Formats: sequence, structure tokens, C-alpha cells
Amino acid sequence: MSWYSPILDVAANVVLRTGIVFALYLLYAGHNAPGGGFIAGLVAGACLVLDHIALRSREGRGSLHRVTPRPLLGWGLAIAVGVGVAGWAWGGGFFDQAVVSVTLPVLGTMKLTSALGFDIGVFAVVVGLVAALLDSLGSAWDEDLR
Repeated sequence: MSWYSPILDVAANVVLRTGIVFALYLLYAGHNAPGGGFIAGLVAGACLVLDHIALRSREGRGSLHRVTPRPLLGWGLAIAVGVGVAGWAWGGGFFDQAVVSVTLPVLGTMKLTSALGFDIGVFAVVVGLVAALLDSLGSAWDEDLR
């Protein structure tokens, strides 16, 4: 059974792009203000859910062909643990924070901390987990339709 909603399709396209930009803002701002990798991952995951529903209505399949859950989960976990281990490499303890100032052409001087690396890992784990849940729920739905 297939259905199509043009309103949902247009809304999902707008919400997906806007939500991903907002999630990236939350990811960057999270180590100095409320937000961070977990909240950014939840925002991006909610956008993936809406896109998954809209694409399922249009193409008969979900948006998971864009996101591969297992490598995203593995890389996110490796990045988060790697940032913790890097604290030992810098002569401190596990998860000791390092701060680096970087000057970028458009954005100017930015302060980057090791907490941002940890947030990126958490973001990848949360998005990968949402994608894996959608994949497992969607596969049961596909089997029911056959």
C-alpha cells in the first residue's frame, strides 16, 4: 500500500535542511551554552524521522539509504573515546580538556575545545541509533506489506 502527501513532502524537505543546520549550531554552541552533542543528535534524529516518513510516502522506502547506522555508531563511539584517551596523550587525565584558537576565513577566530570532539562523537552515536531504530522498525513494516 502506497500513499503520497505533497504537503508532508515539502514540509519534510524544509524541516530537514533547517533542522540539520540548527543541530549543527547546537553541536558547536553546546560546550559553552545549553545544547551539545546529545541534544543536536536528537534534533537531527527527529528530522530523520520526518524525512523517513515523507520519503516512505513518496518512494515506498525510508531515508535510511542516506544514513548507514552501524558505521556512524562505531565512528561516533571511537571519536568520543578517542577524545578521552587524548587527554592522557597531552599529559593530563582521561577527558582533560584542551583549548585551541583557530582563525577561519569566513568565521574569524574560533575557540575549539576537546569537548567539541566529544560532542561530535555523541552526536554521531545518537543519529546512528535513531537511524538504526528506524531501520529496524521500517523493516518490520516492509515485511508486513509483502
